[in-house]
Amino acid sequence: MIDWFAFVEVFIVSLACAAVGVFFYALGLRMLVSGGRPPVVPPAEFPDAIAVRSPKQAAKIEKKVAKVMLREPLTPGQQRLRLASAYLCFAVCACAVIGAVVYLVAY
Repeated sequence: MIDWFAFVEVFIVSLACAAVGVFFYALGLRMLVSGGRPPVVPPAEFPDAIAVRSPKQAAKIEKKVAKVMLREPLTPGQQRLRLASAYLCFAVCACAVIGAVVYLVAY
């Protein structure tokens, strides 16, 4: 016999974990960028890459980041606070995933 309650329980825990994870990851990225540390990936050459960023494109992106930072100058204390909140958001995201896995395995 199928335990439908267990199926619903797994569905709800998975959905909640996904929602919390996506929300806090997006918020963490927003705080990371506004804190002055945008996640800019250096250009790399891959043989079958979908999108390859050239050094010229990377320089253009870094120029845009510098321009945005000039528009919204933050004090060093505000930058540290935003970076700390970004890392806290990433920690909450990781805890949500680990908590969901532990809940589903333990019960």
